[in-house]
Amino acid sequence: MRKFNRKNHELRKVSIEQNFNVNAHGSCLISMGNTKVICTATFDEDLPPWLKNKESGWVTAEYGMLPGSTSSRNKRESKQGKQNGRTVEIQRLIGRSLRTIVDLKKIKGYQFIIDCDVIQADGGTRTASINGGFVAMACAIKKLMKIGKLKEDPIKDFLSAVSCGIINNETLLDLDYHEDSNADTDANFVLAEKKGISEIQVSAEKNPFSLSNFNEMIELSMAASKELFKIQKKAIEKS
Repeated sequence: MRKFNRKNHELRKVSIEQNFNVNAHGSCLISMGNTKVICTATFDEDLPPWLKNKESGWVTAEYGMLPGSTSSRNKRESKQGKQNGRTVEIQRLIGRSLRTIVDLKKIKGYQFIIDCDVIQADGGTRTASINGGFVAMACAIKKLMKIGKLKEDPIKDFLSAVSCGIINNETLLDLDYHEDSNADTDANFVLAEKKGISEIQVSAEKNPFSLSNFNEMIELSMAASKELFKIQKKAIEKS
């Protein structure tokens, strides 16, 4: 039995509190089950050096887990002097995913910096960060267009992400930490509403998986993305 009597194809309860941080251009607190992430979006003129004087802007992301986000205290990476490999991989995934649905030419000379800070972790922190990061950026764009800082909306499509896995020959959607830790196969699907797939991460932890297993995971994820898009749109409309 899954937590909260969830069926295998069901998402955890998802909620998004938009405008969570009054200082950011756009922000939200996203909860997917017991995983909670604060996402903020900053519109900044400080472009990477290799983009200076180019006909393009940029979207990048930073990700971190706060000390109290896990059952045992998570050490601050700033105290250790460097980010670990997992952190770097996740923030690259977030930035890379968001760039697929942004027309970078429409933010020429600027970049969006998406900060994702995990305050409570129970699996799926990277997918929650992508879902919340998109909302934070969309809210920022809405605000910037209202004050005339942006003339056009650079977002080309909606973007959502969800995890999926195989445990004891059963395909489960949106894994919590316990499920993720025991999965035979672990996957993350980043999906655009109109254009299709932005990224897929999938790996066999114990045994290889079949094509039919993969097809079942992506079908569950695509169905879940429709629910996530509705939740995102409602949050953005309220901002």
